[in-house]
Amino acid sequence: MSDEREIMTWDMFGEASREVAQMVVDDGYEPDMVLAIARGGLLIGGSIGYALSVKNVYTMNVEFYTGVDERLEVPHILPPAPDFVDMGDARILIVDDVADTGHTLESVEAFCDGKVAEVRTGVLYEKPRSIVKCNYVWRRTDLWINFPWSDQPPVAKREWAVRDA
Repeated sequence: MSDEREIMTWDMFGEASREVAQMVVDDGYEPDMVLAIARGGLLIGGSIGYALSVKNVYTMNVEFYTGVDERLEVPHILPPAPDFVDMGDARILIVDDVADTGHTLESVEAFCDGKVAEVRTGVLYEKPRSIVKCNYVWRRTDLWINFPWSDQPPVAKREWAVRDA
């Protein structure tokens, strides 16, 4: 892997999330819910929710990456998962920071399949190798991305393991 990085600053994040929201508006899509993939998509979810005037912002926890370009074999949806009761007519916008391999987004789309009327995806970055081609993308890159919220190492180190739900 190259040492070259795509660097996103907090100012760029504000610009990028606003531009993705504008793409959604320009496309005529009116989501009933923004579903943010934790952890990287949490800030994007809130920002896009505000920009689109969508108060129905949910999170879904998916564990896949364990380090820089290191990941589990497959993404794991962690509990609690959203309960889409009475959401059969809903339009959902799934958001995340990056579509790298696309496997995380694919697993969330599959989770939503048959439970809601329509799903679209929006990300700040999409990589060429992503198996999911997102509807709304701020930038495309094949570099590793340093986001402002994950650019520094954690203050606390925790051992974790994916547990069967």
